[in-house]
Amino acid sequence: MIEVRHLKSLVAIADAGKLATAAERVHLSQSALSHQIRALESHHGQALFERTRQGLRFTPAGDRLLALARTVLADIGAAERDLQRLKGGAGGELRIVLECHTCFDWLMPVMHEFRQRWPEVEVDLVAGFHADPLSLLKEGRADLVIGSKPKAQRPWSVEPLFRFEILAVVANEHKLRHKRHLTAQDFEGETLITYPVPEQRIDLIREILKPAGVEPARRTAELTVAIVQLVASRRGIAALPSWGLQSYLEHDYVKAVPIGPKGLWSELHAICPKALATQPYMQDMALIMRQQCAKLPGIQWLA
Repeated sequence: MIEVRHLKSLVAIADAGKLATAAERVHLSQSALSHQIRALESHHGQALFERTRQGLRFTPAGDRLLALARTVLADIGAAERDLQRLKGGAGGELRIVLECHTCFDWLMPVMHEFRQRWPEVEVDLVAGFHADPLSLLKEGRADLVIGSKPKAQRPWSVEPLFRFEILAVVANEHKLRHKRHLTAQDFEGETLITYPVPEQRIDLIREILKPAGVEPARRTAELTVAIVQLVASRRGIAALPSWGLQSYLEHDYVKAVPIGPKGLWSELHAICPKALATQPYMQDMALIMRQQCAKLPGIQWLA
């Protein structure tokens, strides 16, 4: 009764937390995925999920099948990688550019897992801040960009990763710390601390401040920890991904406030040349990123 497609569906549901998002990830309609799950439940005579306000929660029976799914799919992946090695298709080079520099916070476990799976692939990071990361792909100086969705997708393979909220970061004593959410006008007269990248690549400026005609003074720092330190020292305010702020908030170094009544959200995608997208190690890299980033707080999956 249990097939590989069922196992993939269970993992997708566990990672996404919502049936609709999981269905998109396994390329099924929501009704088709629901039918697949009902067939499993009918066969085993047990419910696999409970619906809660937070989403789907696995029952003990569902947890057991999920554990099976993760084990079996990992073994299948290992076997497929071995087959690639047998035909000489496991080697290569993977040069990565990060458009979102807070990504360094979660890239280490991704790279570690990838090196274990693909020791023959040489992995490198293209250092520095790049005004146009996609130009590095065009010029053959990089193989993979992790960043926002490109406007023109035709030359590239674009793999959606996840959606995340950007929060305003203020000092513990700042006058804005108790607001339910910030508006563009709250940034007037403030110093905005950002990474040293062009304004059009900063979501807060492009989506919130520019349309409102607000142009705060700007100061830059290359490291997340430096930005947070400047904010804590009351040198200005910043806007950073929610998952990159977790440890600073837990230690009460700074405060975080939503931006706008519905929050300010951004997306991350994995972008590479279409010719490279078919390489097994490239496909596996996107899978590893999804698996590792499932542990990040406050993210939403993209189909």
